[in-house]
Amino acid sequence: MTAKPMTKTQLVAAMADEMGSDKKTATAALDALSAIVMREVSDGGAVTVPGIGKVMCRARPERQVRNPATGETMMKPADKAGKVTIAKALKDAVNG
Repeated sequence: MTAKPMTKTQLVAAMADEMGSDKKTATAALDALSAIVMREVSDGGAVTVPGIGKVMCRARPERQVRNPATGETMMKPADKAGKVTIAKALKDAVNG
């Protein structure tokens, strides 16, 4: 059974505790990291967060999809999707 994901409030509190700082500083750090990652990935770049993984944008080609309600097949135009590749350090921590 999986536990509920950590909320932003819980993450900020844990970051503040780990940094030995206050919640205001931890919130600013988390918001800055989020803004940097979003800006870089939306511009087509990639960001590596050491120990966690690499966040990048992946182009998906035009493809056929099926509407599950009607069964109708249609063409979906090409688009982009965010992709996260997990770092080996995190994989090792989870598995061992």
